[in-house]
Amino acid sequence: MEQSAEGVKRVFLDTFGCQMNDNDSERILGFLKNINYTRTSKPTDADLIILNTCSVRDKAEQKVYSALGRFKDLKDERPGLILCVAGCVAQQEGEKLLKRAPYLDLVFGPQNIHRLPDLIGEISKKRGRLVAVEQSASIDESEYGLSSASDKRAFVSIMRGCDNFCAYCIVPYTRGREVSRRSADIIDEVSRLAEGGVKEVTLLGQNVNSYGVGGAEVSFPELLRLVARIDGIRRVRFITSHPKDISVGLIRLFGEEPKLARHIHLPVQSGSDRVLKAMGRGYTASHYASKARLIKSLHPDIAVTTDIIVGFPGETEDEFEETIALLRDLRFDNIFSFMYSPRPLTKAAAFDGQVPADVRSKRLQRLQDAQRQITLERSRELVGKRVEVLLEGAPKPGECEFSGRTSCNRIVRFSHDGALPDSIVEVVVTEAYPNSLRAEFPVHGK
Repeated sequence: MEQSAEGVKRVFLDTFGCQMNDNDSERILGFLKNINYTRTSKPTDADLIILNTCSVRDKAEQKVYSALGRFKDLKDERPGLILCVAGCVAQQEGEKLLKRAPYLDLVFGPQNIHRLPDLIGEISKKRGRLVAVEQSASIDESEYGLSSASDKRAFVSIMRGCDNFCAYCIVPYTRGREVSRRSADIIDEVSRLAEGGVKEVTLLGQNVNSYGVGGAEVSFPELLRLVARIDGIRRVRFITSHPKDISVGLIRLFGEEPKLARHIHLPVQSGSDRVLKAMGRGYTASHYASKARLIKSLHPDIAVTTDIIVGFPGETEDEFEETIALLRDLRFDNIFSFMYSPRPLTKAAAFDGQVPADVRSKRLQRLQDAQRQITLERSRELVGKRVEVLLEGAPKPGECEFSGRTSCNRIVRFSHDGALPDSIVEVVVTEAYPNSLRAEFPVHGK
């Protein structure tokens, strides 16, 4: 183990799951920076190890337990090492985690990140192993602080929790009920990020379309306009929209606000009306399709991505085929696809008709194969076109390979020998691959 500089300690932070957890990890690092922790990529060099966990799917949860087991020997060798589990598994399991892993020091949920410096202080004073999973019905801005984002892109949480209680989803139980942050606090956070060099912000919520419902002073489209006015911010994204709540006003905003990224993530989950009803999604496949077609008709350049779950309890082969048909009809730019896995506390865990694992696996493979071809075809449509790319990091020493993302959230790679004029550059797409694009810079003939 390398020695830390005097007064400075090191944290190894491993993040599992979604963008919400990415944002939580940035906040964790921000609070730790205030007590002289710096990040390390090597757990063997760390004074503090934090696993920021996800429990949305069983596979993600099992990864956490596997990672915990790997750190047991390290903890035995160095009893002074502080080992923590954060995030949704922490919120879900609480005290059970301490029993399962007697070498674990701290368990804390998403609503207790701001308490981390005090919790670490208590453990350092040898005051025992701690669990902090309390939830609040309101938001205290001290929970948020300023994220540690140091690159050109950052996540900003605009709300927390979810009130939808979909039959398969554990999020309302691990992250609590919906509460919106004040718009002034969000604007202040984005402004400070912009002053630090951030060019693109992604506004986060389990259902951003519910922002402001029941109390906040502005609607979600109004919040987007306010964020877009901030000097230095060049792109604004948001995740995630719920199909039953997305408004025509928000859809039209893509044509009115040039800083709004040309990408929308709109989870469909299934193409079967019966399955959607059992899931408690609150819309039909035709309702979803009408919203997706409206988006594409008004804004043909927008990339539409989605989430799909296969093997939900009771899903028949014909119902799965309805999902495949919807996929081919709407031609999503990309999908995030998963096999259903029962989660504690959720209604669907008790449903009859649990689909065998081998059937779920085969359906997932078929779905992904179908989408892979569609994604490649959609990517090929961009060959020869000019696109703006927000750069992500600099090339390694001695190399000239740059990469970044388009407004449509596609990864682009290109070569250039020398410095670039801006953090956002225009390139011309020369080749298309399933998961990325190849481009040329500079663009000639402008």
